[in-house]
Amino acid sequence: MNYEFSIRTDPGLARENNEDSVALDEDSRLAILADGMGGYNAGEIASGMATTFIKSELGRWLSQAGRNANPREVRRAMEICVDNANRSIFNAANSNPQYSGMGTTLVLACFGEGRLILGHIGDSRCYRVRGAEIAQITKDHSLLQEQMDAGLITPEQAATSTNKNLVTRALGVEDAVLLEVNEHKVEPGDIYLMCSDGLSDMVDDDGIAKILAQDVPLEQKVAMLIDAANANGGRDNISVLVAQANEGSRRKGLISRLLGK
Repeated sequence: MNYEFSIRTDPGLARENNEDSVALDEDSRLAILADGMGGYNAGEIASGMATTFIKSELGRWLSQAGRNANPREVRRAMEICVDNANRSIFNAANSNPQYSGMGTTLVLACFGEGRLILGHIGDSRCYRVRGAEIAQITKDHSLLQEQMDAGLITPEQAATSTNKNLVTRALGVEDAVLLEVNEHKVEPGDIYLMCSDGLSDMVDDDGIAKILAQDVPLEQKVAMLIDAANANGGRDNISVLVAQANEGSRRKGLISRLLGK
């Protein structure tokens, strides 16, 4: 199985700076998205530290371990790298007054042969489109999600709530953080969308699914998602990372062997 990737980040229409950060290591099939928070420029620092640190450390480990690394070992490597990134951001926030209280959400994906190991913290999301069905495969660490889980509000009420951006878990805010990690089976044709809430707050799931179902190149789908978020108000920074799974590595390997390559 091989993967095609496309990424883009946009400041949106309401903010001058961009506190989102996106990173991709195609060789190790590692994708990272972070949405920073904090004082002036602090969110930008936190998200940038998270993506840079994790891409460097986890990308190096994945390259050494190979694409068929044991899933338990991948999960453990993810947890260790995220813990180290968390401590780096937390220490920076506590040693520099202008960065006090900064933190960031995180979505972290390791794509393997027929599987995805996905970690997340906060309310940045990952969706999967399989056939005509879209599913959110991360669960927000947010006050709204906790209220919905407790039956205090309905999803319809949550959609219009003023408490959308209150996360209950973030990277760098405390000296320890729990990364939620889950493993998913990947099928040929699957499309995975990682995004900040600048997209998910502006475009509903059906709208996202319709764009991802378009018969256009992946880069154009990403541009259409950004344009849709801005057309609906663009009230926050918008970051999108899309991965499409395609069957082909086994066939390509056979042809290469037959050709002696």
